[in-house]
Amino acid sequence: MAKAPDSTAVAEAEREGSTQDGVDTAVGTARPPAPVAPRASRGFPSAVSRTGRVSGLDGLRTLAVALVIVHHVEPDALPGGAVAVDVFFTISGFVITRLLLAEYVRRGGISLMSFYRRRWLRLVPALLALCAFCALLASTTDLWGFDGSLQAAGLSAAFLTNVVRATESGPYSDLTSPLAHTWSLGVEEQFYFLWPLLLLLLLRRVRARTVLLCTAALCVLPLLWRCVLWNPDAAHRIYNGTDTRADQLLAGALVAVALARLRSDDPRLALLRTWSGRLAWPALALLGLVAWQVPVTEDLGVWTAAWYTVGFLAVAALSAVLVAALELRPETRLSRLLALTPLAWVGRNLSYGIYLWHYPVVRLLASLGVTEGRLAATVVLTLLMALLSYYAIEKPFLRRAHRARAPRPALAAAT
Repeated sequence: MAKAPDSTAVAEAEREGSTQDGVDTAVGTARPPAPVAPRASRGFPSAVSRTGRVSGLDGLRTLAVALVIVHHVEPDALPGGAVAVDVFFTISGFVITRLLLAEYVRRGGISLMSFYRRRWLRLVPALLALCAFCALLASTTDLWGFDGSLQAAGLSAAFLTNVVRATESGPYSDLTSPLAHTWSLGVEEQFYFLWPLLLLLLLRRVRARTVLLCTAALCVLPLLWRCVLWNPDAAHRIYNGTDTRADQLLAGALVAVALARLRSDDPRLALLRTWSGRLAWPALALLGLVAWQVPVTEDLGVWTAAWYTVGFLAVAALSAVLVAALELRPETRLSRLLALTPLAWVGRNLSYGIYLWHYPVVRLLASLGVTEGRLAATVVLTLLMALLSYYAIEKPFLRRAHRARAPRPALAAAT
């Protein structure tokens, strides 16, 4: 069987800036629900009130990206560290969907062009800077880790790395290797392009309850499709395909739709709050066990077949439990732990930059022959590059994205 790809952290979950809609939720403090008239809620009475920043989710991002770095530097220590990508997918689907629902409730529609523009401003400038850096090293040095960077940069900038890797049934070619980790960005961006269109269509054509049922049904379709496709030679196709990984993003979307549907006094919300809190630690423990003990990208016979079919959805379910618990139970010990200021700050501001830069840093150090202290060197250099990316590139473009979202002064005064 072809060896499945080494995973990396996924772009991060939704990146609208350091806050979402200007709200930063304090851990342990309940978000005051925004009053929404029953008819104005459009079937999602909690959509507007659930848009604040969840610090626990930011901390979970930090934990996930740390697992990815260790997995790439010391794969024997965390053979299943690629599972962190699955967690990122679910977080991303959750945050994107709840922002789209909130916009729909407020405005009666979703501005797709504005959404795509914000996505571009958030993700592409930093990515282009990375591509230029790798291409520059390839053209001015003889570092083997950056051979072929020009072609890889073109594929990465077009979010097509995952498409190319999905077509390679045998060992991966060198066409994408310098920027191979951007396969996950391709999956997310393709999902970001399609899901808002489909969600808007559902919101306009069917009732809110049917939107929930349709989202749940969509979560099952990639599982069935993987079962149809599965054979050992299809490992790369299944691992890199947006259609075969969509259930992991849709699991987060399902949580967002479900929570937006439930009022604060709904007994079903209380039940969900109770059970998500009880299951959060077991879910995190199971994900940690997979990262520690299960080489998910190796050929393990029956286990691999199960992983590449049912396993992806099972991990999405565990991730969805964590997302729901961190959203609904900010007072628990797990939420407070993940919401510690250093963890939350890194997850909120640097996780995308860490994701972008960690893999080129790994290849750079390997090309230079660094062996002693390689993990520490990778962490330090990656953090430095992520800080530079955030303050010099990402933050200025985030300001532009926020200015684009802000209402005009005259309209704001009238409102």
